[in-house]
Amino acid sequence: MPHVDVPGARLFYETAGHASGEPLLLLHAGIATGRMWDPLIETLAAEHYVLRYDCRGFGRTDCEASGFSNRDDARAILDHLGIARATFVGASLGGRIALDVAVETPDRVAGLVTIGSGPGGFPEVELTDQEEALCSELDRAWEDRDFGRMVDLETRLWAIGPLRSEEDLNPEFVRFAYELGRANLHHRPGVEAAADELEPPAYDRVVDLDIPALVTVGEFDITPALVQFEYLAATIPGACRHVFPNTAHLPSVEHPDQFLALLSPWLAEHGL
Repeated sequence: MPHVDVPGARLFYETAGHASGEPLLLLHAGIATGRMWDPLIETLAAEHYVLRYDCRGFGRTDCEASGFSNRDDARAILDHLGIARATFVGASLGGRIALDVAVETPDRVAGLVTIGSGPGGFPEVELTDQEEALCSELDRAWEDRDFGRMVDLETRLWAIGPLRSEEDLNPEFVRFAYELGRANLHHRPGVEAAADELEPPAYDRVVDLDIPALVTVGEFDITPALVQFEYLAATIPGACRHVFPNTAHLPSVEHPDQFLALLSPWLAEHGL
């Protein structure tokens, strides 16, 4: 399996498409792995050089419990493949990484797409009663060291959404969403918490971005993601915005055709 060796880790990555195509770097959500992009790869690779990798603490990446920078890891993938600049497409955690890289090293980011993401340093947002109840269950699972239940509860909170029922959703999506979360169970919980935070945070700096940006969110995502979406859409200069109906935190997984119908024309419009 292809890996990039960096201090304290071996980053698993995959590529698709011809290396002469415009590069896209896909960054996964914190309830998933790089496999969340599976439904999009064939279509995107027809016109682009598509890169994806598993962040530390996720999927098939091996790592030590030590300090690190997600920003450096993303740039290491680009450097390894000889890519100076790419369009970053990031879901949740992946979008936060993309925002950090864009404000810290804008020369590496040609365009930016976020899905249910927010910038580092964003103020705390009050949860609804339903969200609080699910988060309390998550806290109890953590205290009990019941990591399997914790991962499933995270999927329930984010991918299903507190206002939706699994029984009303496509069973293949539900199965895949839980599969994506459980793929991280072999990692030591909390590795992602050791990541070095950007200072000053992106929250205060996204207003200075000067690249094409597409900011998206699912209609049934949780309150913090919805609030952060509104902030990014209003603050990033010239940002396009879109709310995907009938989905929560993983619209590109739940409704890949709808996601591609938005993403592909936007990339073409901006020559990305």
